[in-house]
Amino acid sequence: MIALILSGGLALLFSLVGTPLFIRLLVRRGYGQFIRDDGPTSHHTKRGTPTMGGTVVVAAVLASYLITHLVVFLLNPRTEGPTISGALLLFLMCAMGGVGFLDDALKISRQRSLGLTAAAKLTLQGVIGIVFAVLALGFPDANGVTPASTAISFVRDTPLDLAFAGPALGVVLFVIWANLIVTATTNGVNLTDGLDGLAAGASIMVFSGYLIMGFWQYNQNCASPRIAQAGACYSVRDPIDLAMLAAALIGALVGFLWWNTSPAKIFMGDTGSLALGGAVAAFAILSRTELLLIVLAGLFVIISLSVILQVGFFKLTRGRRLFKMAPLQHHFELKGWAEVTVVVRFWIICGLGVAVAVGIFYAEWVALA
Repeated sequence: MIALILSGGLALLFSLVGTPLFIRLLVRRGYGQFIRDDGPTSHHTKRGTPTMGGTVVVAAVLASYLITHLVVFLLNPRTEGPTISGALLLFLMCAMGGVGFLDDALKISRQRSLGLTAAAKLTLQGVIGIVFAVLALGFPDANGVTPASTAISFVRDTPLDLAFAGPALGVVLFVIWANLIVTATTNGVNLTDGLDGLAAGASIMVFSGYLIMGFWQYNQNCASPRIAQAGACYSVRDPIDLAMLAAALIGALVGFLWWNTSPAKIFMGDTGSLALGGAVAAFAILSRTELLLIVLAGLFVIISLSVILQVGFFKLTRGRRLFKMAPLQHHFELKGWAEVTVVVRFWIICGLGVAVAVGIFYAEWVALA
Protein backbone atom coordinates (compact mmCIF):
# COMPACT_ATOMS: atom_id res chain seq x y z
CA MET A 1 0.00 0.00 0.00
CA ILE A 2 2.88 2.39 0.80
CA ALA A 3 4.35 1.75 -2.65
CA LEU A 4 1.05 2.60 -4.33
CA ILE A 5 0.67 5.88 -2.42
CA LEU A 6 4.32 6.85 -2.96
CA SER A 7 4.22 6.04 -6.68
CA GLY A 8 1.03 8.02 -7.25
CA GLY A 9 2.16 10.93 -5.07
CA LEU A 10 5.55 11.28 -6.75
CA ALA A 11 4.03 11.11 -10.24
CA LEU A 12 1.50 13.78 -9.26
CA LEU A 13 4.27 16.05 -7.96
CA PHE A 14 6.52 15.55 -11.00
CA SER A 15 3.68 16.19 -13.44
CA LEU A 16 2.18 19.13 -11.59
CA VAL A 17 5.55 20.90 -11.36
CA GLY A 18 7.06 19.65 -14.60
CA THR A 19 4.20 20.54 -16.94
CA PRO A 20 4.46 24.37 -16.61
CA LEU A 21 8.23 24.12 -17.05
CA PHE A 22 7.67 22.09 -20.21
CA ILE A 23 5.09 24.63 -21.41
CA ARG A 24 7.68 27.41 -21.14
CA LEU A 25 10.18 25.34 -23.12
CA LEU A 26 7.65 24.63 -25.88
CA VAL A 27 6.56 28.28 -26.06
CA ARG A 28 10.18 29.43 -26.44
CA ARG A 29 10.67 26.98 -29.29
CA GLY A 30 7.29 27.75 -30.89
CA TYR A 31 6.05 24.17 -30.72
CA GLY A 32 2.30 24.75 -30.99
CA GLN A 33 -0.70 22.70 -32.06
CA PHE A 34 -2.15 22.98 -35.56
CA ILE A 35 -5.95 22.74 -35.81
CA ARG A 36 -7.99 21.00 -38.51
CA ASP A 37 -9.72 23.51 -40.78
CA ASP A 38 -12.76 21.20 -41.10
CA GLY A 39 -13.27 20.97 -37.33
CA PRO A 40 -15.49 23.09 -35.08
CA THR A 41 -14.67 26.77 -35.63
CA SER A 42 -14.43 27.30 -31.85
CA HIS A 43 -11.22 25.24 -31.93
CA HIS A 44 -9.40 27.76 -34.12
CA THR A 45 -8.62 29.82 -31.02
CA LYS A 46 -6.53 26.87 -29.77
CA ARG A 47 -4.07 27.17 -32.64
CA GLY A 48 -0.55 27.56 -31.29
CA THR A 49 -1.25 25.99 -27.88
CA PRO A 50 1.83 23.96 -26.83
CA THR A 51 1.52 20.24 -27.59
CA MET A 52 3.46 17.01 -26.86
CA GLY A 53 2.48 17.32 -23.18
CA GLY A 54 2.31 13.54 -22.98
CA THR A 55 6.10 13.66 -22.68
CA VAL A 56 5.71 14.96 -19.13
CA VAL A 57 3.21 12.23 -18.22
CA VAL A 58 5.49 9.47 -19.49
CA ALA A 59 8.54 10.96 -17.77
CA ALA A 60 6.64 11.37 -14.48
CA VAL A 61 5.51 7.72 -14.57
CA LEU A 62 9.02 6.44 -15.29
CA ALA A 63 10.64 8.57 -12.58
CA SER A 64 8.05 7.77 -9.90
CA TYR A 65 8.18 4.04 -10.68
CA LEU A 66 11.97 3.82 -10.39
CA ILE A 67 12.20 6.06 -7.32
CA THR A 68 9.44 4.16 -5.54
CA HIS A 69 11.21 0.85 -6.11
CA LEU A 70 14.46 2.38 -4.84
CA VAL A 71 12.78 3.72 -1.67
CA VAL A 72 11.02 0.40 -1.02
CA PHE A 73 14.31 -1.46 -1.47
CA LEU A 74 16.08 0.84 0.99
CA LEU A 75 13.31 0.25 3.52
CA ASN A 76 13.31 -3.51 2.95
CA PRO A 77 16.16 -5.00 0.86
CA ARG A 78 14.27 -8.32 0.60
CA THR A 79 11.45 -6.70 -1.32
CA GLU A 80 11.15 -7.65 -4.99
CA GLY A 81 12.33 -4.92 -7.35
CA PRO A 82 10.98 -3.93 -10.77
CA THR A 83 9.23 -6.83 -12.50
CA ILE A 84 9.08 -8.06 -16.06
CA SER A 85 5.37 -7.18 -16.22
CA GLY A 86 6.16 -3.62 -15.20
CA ALA A 87 8.97 -3.45 -17.75
CA LEU A 88 6.68 -4.73 -20.52
CA LEU A 89 4.00 -2.16 -19.71
CA LEU A 90 6.56 0.64 -19.67
CA PHE A 91 8.01 -0.61 -22.95
CA LEU A 92 4.64 -0.54 -24.71
CA MET A 93 3.73 2.83 -23.21
CA CYS A 94 7.06 4.48 -24.08
CA ALA A 95 7.34 2.91 -27.53
CA MET A 96 3.83 4.00 -28.50
CA GLY A 97 4.57 7.41 -27.00
CA GLY A 98 7.66 7.51 -29.23
CA VAL A 99 5.50 6.94 -32.31
CA GLY A 100 3.24 9.76 -31.14
CA PHE A 101 6.23 12.02 -30.50
CA LEU A 102 7.45 11.45 -34.05
CA ASP A 103 3.95 12.23 -35.35
CA ASP A 104 3.76 15.44 -33.31
CA ALA A 105 7.25 16.49 -34.37
CA LEU A 106 6.37 16.07 -38.05
CA LYS A 107 3.22 18.17 -37.61
CA ILE A 108 5.27 20.97 -36.07
CA SER A 109 8.09 20.80 -38.62
CA ARG A 110 5.67 20.72 -41.58
CA GLN A 111 3.46 23.44 -40.08
CA ARG A 112 0.27 21.47 -40.63
CA SER A 113 -2.11 19.19 -38.71
CA LEU A 114 -0.99 15.99 -40.46
CA GLY A 115 2.06 14.05 -39.31
CA LEU A 116 2.79 10.38 -40.01
CA THR A 117 0.71 8.71 -42.70
CA ALA A 118 -1.86 6.17 -41.49
CA ALA A 119 0.18 3.35 -43.05
CA ALA A 120 3.41 4.44 -41.37
CA LYS A 121 1.72 4.81 -37.99
CA LEU A 122 0.02 1.39 -38.21
CA THR A 123 3.28 -0.23 -39.32
CA LEU A 124 5.21 1.17 -36.36
CA GLN A 125 2.40 0.21 -33.98
CA GLY A 126 2.39 -3.29 -35.46
CA VAL A 127 6.13 -3.82 -35.00
CA ILE A 128 5.96 -2.62 -31.39
CA GLY A 129 2.90 -4.78 -30.73
CA ILE A 130 4.63 -7.89 -32.09
CA VAL A 131 7.70 -7.36 -29.89
CA PHE A 132 5.49 -6.80 -26.84
CA ALA A 133 3.33 -9.87 -27.52
CA VAL A 134 6.26 -12.24 -28.05
CA LEU A 135 8.06 -11.04 -24.92
CA ALA A 136 4.87 -11.21 -22.84
CA LEU A 137 4.61 -14.98 -23.42
CA GLY A 138 8.08 -15.54 -21.94
CA PHE A 139 9.70 -14.99 -18.53
CA PRO A 140 7.77 -17.48 -16.33
CA ASP A 141 8.05 -16.96 -12.59
CA ALA A 142 8.76 -19.64 -9.96
CA ASN A 143 5.20 -20.94 -10.40
CA GLY A 144 5.44 -21.03 -14.20
CA VAL A 145 3.16 -18.01 -14.68
CA THR A 146 4.11 -15.77 -17.61
CA PRO A 147 3.10 -12.09 -17.95
CA ALA A 148 0.54 -12.96 -20.65
CA SER A 149 -1.29 -16.10 -21.72
CA THR A 150 -2.53 -17.50 -25.02
CA ALA A 151 -5.93 -18.01 -23.37
CA ILE A 152 -8.57 -15.38 -24.15
CA SER A 153 -9.43 -13.63 -20.88
CA PHE A 154 -12.46 -11.83 -19.48
CA VAL A 155 -11.99 -11.26 -15.76
CA ARG A 156 -9.45 -14.09 -15.79
CA ASP A 157 -8.26 -16.61 -18.40
CA THR A 158 -11.13 -18.54 -20.02
CA PRO A 159 -11.02 -22.10 -21.44
CA LEU A 160 -10.75 -20.58 -24.93
CA ASP A 161 -7.04 -20.99 -25.62
CA LEU A 162 -5.45 -19.76 -28.85
CA ALA A 163 -2.93 -22.61 -28.56
CA PHE A 164 -5.65 -25.18 -29.31
CA ALA A 165 -3.69 -26.55 -32.30
CA GLY A 166 -0.23 -26.34 -30.80
CA PRO A 167 2.15 -23.87 -29.11
CA ALA A 168 3.51 -22.42 -32.36
CA LEU A 169 0.06 -21.56 -33.73
CA GLY A 170 -0.90 -20.27 -30.29
CA VAL A 171 1.95 -17.76 -30.35
CA VAL A 172 1.01 -16.56 -33.84
CA LEU A 173 -2.67 -16.17 -32.96
CA PHE A 174 -1.80 -14.44 -29.70
CA VAL A 175 0.43 -11.95 -31.52
CA ILE A 176 -2.47 -11.13 -33.84
CA TRP A 177 -4.92 -10.89 -30.91
CA ALA A 178 -2.57 -8.68 -28.88
CA ASN A 179 -2.00 -6.39 -31.86
CA LEU A 180 -5.74 -5.98 -32.33
CA ILE A 181 -6.02 -4.88 -28.70
CA VAL A 182 -3.02 -2.55 -28.92
CA THR A 183 -4.13 -0.94 -32.18
CA ALA A 184 -7.71 -0.53 -30.95
CA THR A 185 -6.76 1.08 -27.63
CA THR A 186 -4.07 3.40 -28.96
CA ASN A 187 -6.32 4.70 -31.71
CA GLY A 188 -9.31 4.81 -29.33
CA VAL A 189 -7.52 7.10 -26.88
CA ASN A 190 -6.10 9.10 -29.79
CA LEU A 191 -9.59 9.73 -31.19
CA THR A 192 -10.87 10.69 -27.73
CA ASP A 193 -8.16 13.33 -27.34
CA GLY A 194 -10.05 16.09 -29.13
CA LEU A 195 -11.34 18.30 -26.31
CA ASP A 196 -9.55 19.92 -23.37
CA GLY A 197 -9.11 17.36 -20.60
CA LEU A 198 -11.35 14.68 -22.14
CA ALA A 199 -8.76 11.95 -22.74
CA ALA A 200 -6.79 12.74 -19.57
CA GLY A 201 -9.85 12.64 -17.31
CA ALA A 202 -11.23 9.49 -18.93
CA SER A 203 -7.84 7.76 -18.67
CA ILE A 204 -7.66 8.58 -14.95
CA MET A 205 -10.90 6.65 -14.44
CA VAL A 206 -9.77 3.69 -16.55
CA PHE A 207 -6.45 3.40 -14.71
CA SER A 208 -8.32 3.69 -11.42
CA GLY A 209 -10.21 0.56 -12.43
CA TYR A 210 -6.93 -1.24 -13.11
CA LEU A 211 -5.53 -0.03 -9.78
CA ILE A 212 -8.48 -1.55 -7.90
CA MET A 213 -8.35 -4.81 -9.84
CA GLY A 214 -4.57 -5.10 -9.62
CA PHE A 215 -4.58 -4.64 -5.85
CA TRP A 216 -7.37 -7.20 -5.51
CA GLN A 217 -5.49 -9.69 -7.72
CA TYR A 218 -2.46 -9.22 -5.48
CA ASN A 219 -4.47 -10.01 -2.35
CA GLN A 220 -6.13 -13.00 -4.02
CA ASN A 221 -3.18 -14.35 -5.98
CA CYS A 222 -2.71 -18.06 -6.66
CA ALA A 223 0.96 -17.72 -5.64
CA SER A 224 -0.28 -17.91 -2.04
CA PRO A 225 -1.09 -21.56 -1.11
CA ARG A 226 -3.77 -20.41 1.33
CA ILE A 227 -5.50 -18.28 -1.28
CA ALA A 228 -5.11 -20.94 -3.97
CA GLN A 229 -7.02 -23.45 -1.86
CA ALA A 230 -10.00 -21.11 -1.75
CA GLY A 231 -10.49 -21.63 -5.49
CA ALA A 232 -11.10 -18.01 -6.54
CA CYS A 233 -7.48 -16.88 -6.96
CA TYR A 234 -5.90 -15.06 -9.90
CA SER A 235 -2.95 -16.29 -11.98
CA VAL A 236 -1.42 -12.91 -12.72
CA ARG A 237 2.36 -12.69 -12.65
CA ASP A 238 3.02 -9.28 -11.05
CA PRO A 239 -0.28 -7.71 -9.97
CA ILE A 240 1.08 -5.35 -7.32
CA ASP A 241 3.65 -3.91 -9.71
CA LEU A 242 0.91 -3.32 -12.27
CA ALA A 243 -1.18 -1.64 -9.58
CA MET A 244 1.78 0.58 -8.73
CA LEU A 245 2.07 1.66 -12.36
CA ALA A 246 -1.66 2.34 -12.45
CA ALA A 247 -1.23 4.60 -9.40
CA ALA A 248 1.67 6.38 -11.12
CA LEU A 249 -0.39 6.96 -14.26
CA ILE A 250 -3.29 8.32 -12.21
CA GLY A 251 -1.01 10.71 -10.34
CA ALA A 252 0.76 11.88 -13.50
CA LEU A 253 -2.53 12.47 -15.30
CA VAL A 254 -4.09 14.36 -12.39
CA GLY A 255 -1.08 16.69 -12.34
CA PHE A 256 -1.26 17.11 -16.11
CA LEU A 257 -5.03 17.70 -16.07
CA TRP A 258 -4.47 20.74 -13.84
CA TRP A 259 -2.93 22.42 -16.91
CA ASN A 260 -4.87 20.55 -19.59
CA THR A 261 -8.39 21.35 -18.40
CA SER A 262 -10.36 23.99 -20.33
CA PRO A 263 -8.96 26.34 -21.42
CA ALA A 264 -5.95 24.10 -21.90
CA LYS A 265 -2.49 25.55 -21.45
CA ILE A 266 -1.03 22.45 -23.13
CA PHE A 267 -2.24 19.45 -25.15
CA MET A 268 -0.99 15.90 -24.61
CA GLY A 269 -0.70 15.40 -28.38
CA ASP A 270 -0.25 12.02 -30.03
CA THR A 271 2.74 11.56 -27.71
CA GLY A 272 0.35 11.28 -24.78
CA SER A 273 -2.67 9.66 -26.39
CA LEU A 274 -0.71 6.81 -28.01
CA ALA A 275 1.32 6.26 -24.83
CA LEU A 276 -1.86 6.06 -22.73
CA GLY A 277 -3.48 3.74 -25.26
CA GLY A 278 -0.44 1.48 -25.10
CA ALA A 279 -0.62 1.43 -21.31
CA VAL A 280 -4.33 0.53 -21.38
CA ALA A 281 -3.67 -2.34 -23.80
CA ALA A 282 -0.80 -3.62 -21.64
CA PHE A 283 -2.99 -3.58 -18.52
CA ALA A 284 -5.73 -5.53 -20.29
CA ILE A 285 -3.32 -8.21 -21.52
CA LEU A 286 -1.08 -8.49 -18.45
CA SER A 287 -3.93 -8.43 -15.92
CA ARG A 288 -5.82 -11.10 -17.93
CA THR A 289 -8.89 -8.87 -18.44
CA GLU A 290 -8.86 -8.51 -22.21
CA LEU A 291 -12.59 -8.72 -23.00
CA LEU A 292 -13.49 -6.73 -19.88
CA LEU A 293 -11.65 -3.85 -21.56
CA ILE A 294 -14.70 -3.32 -23.80
CA VAL A 295 -16.73 -2.32 -20.73
CA LEU A 296 -13.96 -0.70 -18.71
CA ALA A 297 -12.86 1.53 -21.60
CA GLY A 298 -16.39 1.87 -22.92
CA LEU A 299 -16.01 5.57 -23.76
CA PHE A 300 -13.02 4.86 -26.01
CA VAL A 301 -15.02 2.08 -27.69
CA ILE A 302 -18.04 4.34 -28.30
CA ILE A 303 -15.92 7.12 -29.78
CA SER A 304 -14.03 4.68 -32.02
CA LEU A 305 -17.30 3.15 -33.21
CA SER A 306 -18.62 6.60 -34.08
CA VAL A 307 -15.74 7.05 -36.54
CA ILE A 308 -16.24 3.57 -38.03
CA LEU A 309 -19.97 4.15 -38.42
CA GLN A 310 -19.43 7.59 -39.93
CA VAL A 311 -17.00 6.29 -42.55
CA GLY A 312 -19.13 3.24 -43.33
CA PHE A 313 -22.36 5.25 -43.62
CA PHE A 314 -20.63 7.84 -45.80
CA LYS A 315 -19.46 5.19 -48.26
CA LEU A 316 -22.73 3.22 -48.31
CA THR A 317 -24.89 6.30 -48.88
CA ARG A 318 -22.46 8.00 -51.26
CA GLY A 319 -21.78 11.12 -49.27
CA ARG A 320 -24.39 11.30 -46.51
CA ARG A 321 -23.24 11.61 -42.89
CA LEU A 322 -24.57 9.80 -39.84
CA PHE A 323 -23.14 12.41 -37.45
CA LYS A 324 -22.48 16.09 -38.00
CA MET A 325 -18.82 15.24 -37.44
CA ALA A 326 -16.78 12.35 -36.08
CA PRO A 327 -15.37 11.54 -33.56
CA LEU A 328 -18.59 11.72 -31.55
CA GLN A 329 -17.55 14.54 -29.19
CA HIS A 330 -17.38 16.95 -32.13
CA HIS A 331 -20.91 15.96 -33.21
CA PHE A 332 -22.28 17.29 -29.92
CA GLU A 333 -20.15 20.43 -30.19
CA LEU A 334 -21.70 21.16 -33.57
CA LYS A 335 -25.14 20.55 -32.04
CA GLY A 336 -24.44 23.50 -29.73
CA TRP A 337 -23.12 21.83 -26.57
CA ALA A 338 -20.40 23.79 -24.79
CA GLU A 339 -17.01 22.07 -24.78
CA VAL A 340 -16.97 21.71 -20.99
CA THR A 341 -20.48 20.19 -21.09
CA VAL A 342 -19.37 17.55 -23.59
CA VAL A 343 -16.26 16.74 -21.55
CA VAL A 344 -18.07 16.35 -18.22
CA ARG A 345 -20.89 14.26 -19.70
CA PHE A 346 -18.42 12.00 -21.47
CA TRP A 347 -16.49 11.66 -18.21
CA ILE A 348 -19.74 10.49 -16.60
CA ILE A 349 -20.18 7.86 -19.31
CA CYS A 350 -16.59 6.72 -18.80
CA GLY A 351 -17.04 6.55 -15.02
CA LEU A 352 -20.17 4.43 -15.39
CA GLY A 353 -18.30 2.02 -17.67
CA VAL A 354 -15.46 1.68 -15.17
CA ALA A 355 -17.90 1.15 -12.29
CA VAL A 356 -19.77 -1.57 -14.18
CA ALA A 357 -16.52 -3.30 -15.18
CA VAL A 358 -15.16 -3.32 -11.62
CA GLY A 359 -18.56 -4.55 -10.43
CA ILE A 360 -18.43 -7.44 -12.92
CA PHE A 361 -14.88 -8.23 -11.82
CA TYR A 362 -15.85 -8.39 -8.15
CA ALA A 363 -19.14 -10.21 -8.75
CA GLU A 364 -17.28 -12.98 -10.57
CA TRP A 365 -14.97 -13.42 -7.60
CA VAL A 366 -17.90 -13.50 -5.17
CA ALA A 367 -19.60 -16.17 -7.30
CA LEU A 368 -16.49 -18.37 -7.14
CA ALA A 369 -15.48 -17.68 -3.53
